Amino acid sequence: MRQSKLFTKTRREAPKDEESKNAQLLIRAGYIHKEMAGVYDYLPLGLMVLQKIQNIIREEMNGIGGQEILMTTLQDPEIWKRTGRWDDQTVDNWFKTKLKNENELGIANTHEEPITQMLAQFAQSYKDLPIAVYQFQTKFRNELRAKSGIMRVREFLMKDLYSFSRTEAEFKEFYEKCAQSYSNIFERVGLGEVTYRTVAAGGSFTGGFTDEFQTISDAGEDIIYVDDEGKIAINKEVYTDETISRLGLDRSKMKEEKSIEVGNIFPLGDKYPKALDLKLKDEEGNDFYPVMGSYGIGLGRLIGVITEVFGDEKGIVWPESVSPFKYHLVEIISDKHEVRETAERIYKKLGSDNALYDDRDLRAGEKFADADLLGIPSQIIISEKNVLSGLLEIKDRKTGEVKMIKEDELQNLC
Repeated sequence: MRQSKLFTKTRREAPKDEESKNAQLLIRAGYIHKEMAGVYDYLPLGLMVLQKIQNIIREEMNGIGGQEILMTTLQDPEIWKRTGRWDDQTVDNWFKTKLKNENELGIANTHEEPITQMLAQFAQSYKDLPIAVYQFQTKFRNELRAKSGIMRVREFLMKDLYSFSRTEAEFKEFYEKCAQSYSNIFERVGLGEVTYRTVAAGGSFTGGFTDEFQTISDAGEDIIYVDDEGKIAINKEVYTDETISRLGLDRSKMKEEKSIEVGNIFPLGDKYPKALDLKLKDEEGNDFYPVMGSYGIGLGRLIGVITEVFGDEKGIVWPESVSPFKYHLVEIISDKHEVRETAERIYKKLGSDNALYDDRDLRAGEKFADADLLGIPSQIIISEKNVLSGLLEIKDRKTGEVKMIKEDELQNLC
């Protein structure tokens, strides 16, 4: 990607109506574009980050036996009425619309009901279980407070997985596999050290406890209590002596932190199969209801959290695993043809998939400021001084560390 041809341009100032760090930096850097409150577009670089995260999640979901599908956004109200979740008094963030004939439809905010209804077409007995299906699908939620940039929005891409098991024991085994895969995901996107599996309340999904994954951040809206030794936390809403005792934790060792929810996993029991009359046959031919689980991650929210956690006064700092490019090749304009020739040669060696090449006719200071704002992990600076010395200057965006290498050492970095 040549930066002179990039669809977007950087901005010196963030929009005045954006208060959150993530929205300010991502808009200034040209990763996202704001359509209206709580609604954002992903631009070329932002989409590349989103796809990197999507691929990591897909690998982890496939690794635990998940099968990818894609379900519809438009929803039949009837199945939601059977579970009691069509009523706005129960779920207050529905978007609803009407057809030309005045029939009402829902615009999906989650998919427990339709996947349960669908399973009845493909599973008749215990032999068809266990099964887990997942999707990456746009969800719509009528948030009253569409703020915090892309961390709380009205339209977003979500990975939601649904599992159906024969027994509670079988369900718990898969549930723990999924919990571990979530830990793997947050580790791989760079948030592992500051993300905790957190005991929380179930809300409209289930009556009991659930598990959230919470990332420590000053921008967080949640309060959690963390046990660093056990790498576990408790959400403030269920932080009681009973919960602490049940988990075998010591209150004196728990510390209060602000955090952002980056994922959740819900044990649903047979709530939805019962409501939608999903009965299967067991070994003796008797009817039983499968045990169900639901597991969600918002991809855009992850981008926002990464920006909040790692961004600094200069701009974004991407972990390499999710950065749109590994290298930002910065050519400092010179009268000497050798500078352009060297930059072109290095760009070809790195490959267009690995490097964003700043070939624009701008001053060095503007290019360096843009490189720091864009946050690509390694900056390779091609200047007249470096070319004459026969060395390449490589700057680490996160640490600011600079090292000089010979051109023939470049292949060791690719």
